[in-house]
Amino acid sequence: MSKSKKIILSAVIAVLLIAVLAAVGIVVYNNFFAEKPVPSDGVVGKISADWDTGAKEGTSPQSAGIQVPGYGTAEMKEGDKSLYLSIGNPKSNECGFYATLKLEDGTVLYESELLKPGYGLTEVPLTETLKAGKYTAIVYYECVTLDDEHTPLNSAESEFTLIVK
Repeated sequence: MSKSKKIILSAVIAVLLIAVLAAVGIVVYNNFFAEKPVPSDGVVGKISADWDTGAKEGTSPQSAGIQVPGYGTAEMKEGDKSLYLSIGNPKSNECGFYATLKLEDGTVLYESELLKPGYGLTEVPLTETLKAGKYTAIVYYECVTLDDEHTPLNSAESEFTLIVK
């Protein structure tokens, strides 16, 4: 075999070796180091680690206990598949939250995975669309410990008026 063919063959082998190593690296990273996606039963929504209620935390006389976001009203358009509502766990809490958005009649519109302190979302994906009207909606917060057992602590409900136009 000529010297030029040996050089070309060596270059091809080197390129193939680099490609294989890169593929192995991607597989290892995705399986061991990448943040796992949050399952949501077919409903998409991005839970953010830098969620912020927009309210000043720790300034009220009741700030010694678990902080739960409150709501007055929210609006959306008929047929929308998401609701712009800030659901999350304030950074000052020392427990986890499971949040469920539901209507007064019990219809569940969204259920979150565990929300650690400071985690939440502002665009809530809905499991179904709503017709125009006024609804009484509730965000039910189940507070749990942050250890592996997620032992229930207490719960809170935050009721609001949902206006669908």
